Amino acid sequence: MLDTLRRIVQEVNSAPDLKTALDLMARRVRDAMGTEVCSIYLLDSSGHRYVLMASEGLKKEAVGRVSLGVAEGLIGQVGLREEPINLEDAFAHPKFLYLAETGEDPFHAFLGVPVMHHGRVLGVLVVQQRDARRFDQSEEAFLVTISAQLSAVVAHARATGALGSLDTNEPTARFYDGVAGCPGAAIGTGVLLFPPADLASVPDREAADIDAEVSQLESALIRVRSDVRALGERARGRLGPEEQALFEVYLRMLDKHALAGEIIARIREGHWAQGALRIVIDEHIRNFEMMDDAYLRERAADVRDLGRRVLAELQSRNRREITFAENTILLGDEITTTMLMEVPQERIKGIATSQGSRNSHMAIVARAMGIPTVVGIHGLPVKQMDGRELIVDGFRGRLISDATPELKHQFEEIIAEEKDLLAGLEKLREQPAETEDGVRIQVQVNTGLMTDISRSLERGAEGVGLYRTEIPFMVRDRFPSEEEQCRIYREQLQAFAPHPVTMRTLDIGGDKALPYFPIQEENPFLGWRGIRVTLDHPEIFMVQVRAMLRASEGLDNLRIMLPMVTSVFEAEEAQHLIHRAWLEVRDEGADVPMPPVGVMIEVPAAVYQARALAQRVDFLSVGTNDLTQYLLAVDRNNRQVASLYNSYHPAVLHALVHVVEAAREEKKPVSVCGEMAGEPGSALILMAMGFSALSMNASNLLKVKAAIRRVKITFARKLLNEVLAMDNGEVISAYVDLQMEKAGLGDLLQHRRAKLG
Repeated sequence: MLDTLRRIVQEVNSAPDLKTALDLMARRVRDAMGTEVCSIYLLDSSGHRYVLMASEGLKKEAVGRVSLGVAEGLIGQVGLREEPINLEDAFAHPKFLYLAETGEDPFHAFLGVPVMHHGRVLGVLVVQQRDARRFDQSEEAFLVTISAQLSAVVAHARATGALGSLDTNEPTARFYDGVAGCPGAAIGTGVLLFPPADLASVPDREAADIDAEVSQLESALIRVRSDVRALGERARGRLGPEEQALFEVYLRMLDKHALAGEIIARIREGHWAQGALRIVIDEHIRNFEMMDDAYLRERAADVRDLGRRVLAELQSRNRREITFAENTILLGDEITTTMLMEVPQERIKGIATSQGSRNSHMAIVARAMGIPTVVGIHGLPVKQMDGRELIVDGFRGRLISDATPELKHQFEEIIAEEKDLLAGLEKLREQPAETEDGVRIQVQVNTGLMTDISRSLERGAEGVGLYRTEIPFMVRDRFPSEEEQCRIYREQLQAFAPHPVTMRTLDIGGDKALPYFPIQEENPFLGWRGIRVTLDHPEIFMVQVRAMLRASEGLDNLRIMLPMVTSVFEAEEAQHLIHRAWLEVRDEGADVPMPPVGVMIEVPAAVYQARALAQRVDFLSVGTNDLTQYLLAVDRNNRQVASLYNSYHPAVLHALVHVVEAAREEKKPVSVCGEMAGEPGSALILMAMGFSALSMNASNLLKVKAAIRRVKITFARKLLNEVLAMDNGEVISAYVDLQMEKAGLGDLLQHRRAKLG
């Protein structure tokens, strides 16, 4: 049964379109279960009717025409109950609805299971049989398993607009839902970033010069054949005759009468060489993987290996220089911070990825750069988006292609409105973040890029609450030297002097990887990251701290912050190393005072030891991104649980109050440098709690300052007391938005623009 299931799934996943996939599944399930009927009903876009979309055994003319209301018949009952219904005689059930046009008169036995995705019913999968009998447990389990596989196919089709045929008024625009990574909207041309020698990532493109593409392929094939022959020669004498024969098989597969000929034929159809290679290799891999013989199935790996070899040759000898348009929308399955840094920043208008989450490191950097971003777009066909006009809706969290002129005009107005809002807030750059009744709070920036400096200063930043030192490490192919680090840190410290600059020591691990220092872990967010890495490698830590201290000479605005601290011991051990580094640079002639040292409160352990930590350090700073992740047990990079990540969760709010109270008892300053600080609503709540500083992305600074200056502290404290009495994060979020609207702050809420879009 597992082999049968595997073959069905492979066939369905390789189907060229939804109709073929549904027909294939109905046919294969009927044959596998030995039943007489298998039918698939899908909900239309209104969610009001189930439409018969495929059937083996019922009348063909009923497909696409027969439908039932969501509460009608046994199909509706399966959907309403959201569980299988297994009947010996369907005609005897009170919910049975006879549909003469389907020709189901002879079929008594009925088994229906819901097709569900993320808790929503998408359709119903049904098998029927003439004999009155109850399907056994193994048959029911098989159909439930198949239904789970079908749900992914249907969800993808719904997301990409392939289910438009169910709608009476099908829109031409295609909407791809994801998670808002950075608010804002952008219109531009898609440019796909894909890793080298990765067949699955190669996009579809038309060949500009077919003969040139054929020539490039033939040259690559010559080099691969030469490499395979050389491998065979080196292996001679070490392998048996059977293994040695594999090299001859490889060479025959690369012959013009085999793979090479098929690839050239695809190029002649208009595909570029890399895309033609991917199409042919994928077809052969699928064919091998669907074979019953285990030995032949393993040959799929040989085809995949050959494909990668040819692709590597195509890419190494003919590197495509990516052209970035003036209005580039970066696309990719996953775009790393390093990849982002390699693109001319002035040309990036938006970013869209099929993986990642709002709090992935790339999304955080995108917010620092003010680039509208959507991440975790399930089912995004990135290879088809390359070169097309796209709209990034970072307010609602979606990517739009094939937009109608009316929809495009609507987004042009939204972009202009956002630009006008920011222009109107520019007058606040020199004004303090002070409430109408005179309560003031420091507003600082989170940074890590040199380009952030001017943007931050233009918007009136009162220093840096978080400088991400890992970014200079991530854009290199080795650890930066002490001198290199010293120069980088000096530029930041000088730019913001005399305001304080809080430099977080190297924070790698989790979703922040160094290409030259790989960390392989099954659960990286609970693994070797932050202060754990640098305490295990004091040689890295000491070089970095020495560079910070030397860079601060004559400026005296350095503050050092320790990430991912979970115990008093870690704070004390790090302070010991910092003191050693300070003595060393003093002995070398640098006249620098000992800078304030603080810790980040990012994990529950630090929350409950906040007072003990405050007794040993000079300040505390809460990283709400990780704190929310760890308190709620929600991996912030997992789109499956993205909806559960909510910084307004009561547990998060009460933890923040606890930290403020602990710091106040020790008379130590405490700030917030997480994403909560950059949202006007949560910024007011944090201010009411008693945080002394808020640090955020430069793009949010003026909005937060405007929110603070338009209210009295009594409003913020009343709001805080009201939300602390609530027990639901979603309700709290909606209530804060409502109160902001009532206070005349609706123009600062990104949700307002999401509704406009």
